[in-house]
Amino acid sequence: MKTWKKVLIGVGIALVLVIVVAVTVYESRKNLVTVQTGKTQKQNLASVVSASGEIKPKTYVNIGANAFGKIIRLYVKEGDRVKKGQLLAQLENVQSSADVNATRASLQAAETDFVATDAALRTSLADLNRAKSDAQHARLDWDRAQGLYKDALIAKQDYDVKKAVWESAEAGLAQADARIAQAKAQKDSAEKRITQGGANLTRVSDVLKKTTYEAPFDGVITNLPVREGETVVIGIQNSPGSTLMTIADMSVITSEVKVDETDIVNVHLGQSADVTIDAIPRKVFHGIVSEIGDNAIVRSTGVATSQATSTSQEAKDFKVVVTVQDPPAELRPGLSSTSKITTATRNSVLSIPIQALTIRTRADLENKNSDKGSVRAASAPSDPAKQKEEIQGVFVVRNKKAEFIPVETGISGTTDIEITKGLQEGDEVITGSYKVLRTLKPGTSVKIDNTVPKKEEESS
Repeated sequence: MKTWKKVLIGVGIALVLVIVVAVTVYESRKNLVTVQTGKTQKQNLASVVSASGEIKPKTYVNIGANAFGKIIRLYVKEGDRVKKGQLLAQLENVQSSADVNATRASLQAAETDFVATDAALRTSLADLNRAKSDAQHARLDWDRAQGLYKDALIAKQDYDVKKAVWESAEAGLAQADARIAQAKAQKDSAEKRITQGGANLTRVSDVLKKTTYEAPFDGVITNLPVREGETVVIGIQNSPGSTLMTIADMSVITSEVKVDETDIVNVHLGQSADVTIDAIPRKVFHGIVSEIGDNAIVRSTGVATSQATSTSQEAKDFKVVVTVQDPPAELRPGLSSTSKITTATRNSVLSIPIQALTIRTRADLENKNSDKGSVRAASAPSDPAKQKEEIQGVFVVRNKKAEFIPVETGISGTTDIEITKGLQEGDEVITGSYKVLRTLKPGTSVKIDNTVPKKEEESS
């Protein structure tokens, strides 16, 4: 055989071998999926609920108008520190002062009348005692006159005189009794007028007192929306009254936040929290959960569901108050804040990245081989409804294939989640990409590529 024929045959055989190898490699990589993976590992986890809100003092009060009138004097300005009982504002009080003076004068007159009626009563009692004595004396004279007249020792005229004197004395006694009853009635009336005058004085004094405003506790004037010369009004029915100022006790500061309804079940009193304040960046303050609201608040309106007139399917929040343990002096009510509440902690627990978790139905997992290296599959359910049952799990790389493993989870951290059942330390789980995890089927051949994708350079 000629040399060129041998070379040609060798080239042909080599070409066939190359084609066979290429076709084999192509077929083997035809269904190959590129994935990113991560290792299951033990680490410390903390479950955190994050919520936003604002800084508020634990104790504050809006001092509203208790009377109608013009502000004639403001003794404080916004930002001032005040002591309990310190004078804050004064309303015009000419009429109320005059009412107090007139009522006090009426009360004094009633007290004077009471003294006079008491003296009259004592005089009437003295007259009664005298009338009793006169009546007794006249009675004795009349009794003696009756005996003497029977014995014909006195004249008929003397007898009639004694009888008349006795009857006059009896009439005087009855009159003295009537005067005592009258004096007692007058005294009771004077006493009631004193009581009435005292009540009126209390009323007008209260009206006068409401024109003067004092600090109910030590604090800071955080809001002063009025000025001297303005007229304030009290609230009536659904119309709110004027607010003169707000006093806050800044010794205890809280962060009042709204926690989503899906997270509130994990929040409990006494849990620790980290509070950040937008106005004080790069600084974290420690706090404790001190209050948890019972009523849900509609997120769009801020109205509690117990006060809503109709049911709503809108998202709801719950009020949670975090007491800041180390508040700085420069804090002001109303500053925006974020509280990160630690609801649970676990030390040295098996965990995986959260994004590795996925859901598959039983229908997705059935009809798979159960030999080694294939996906672990549940037996086909007899009930068609069970085919739609969702199973939580992860894809583990075994023998270069994606095997779906059902798992049970515990608490969730910021980026990782606790695995309580289904995996072992060191298992390589598929973490991405999201598109791949969403469509990946059990048993698919995979290629691991954990290199960080390069950012595309911006075109100049």
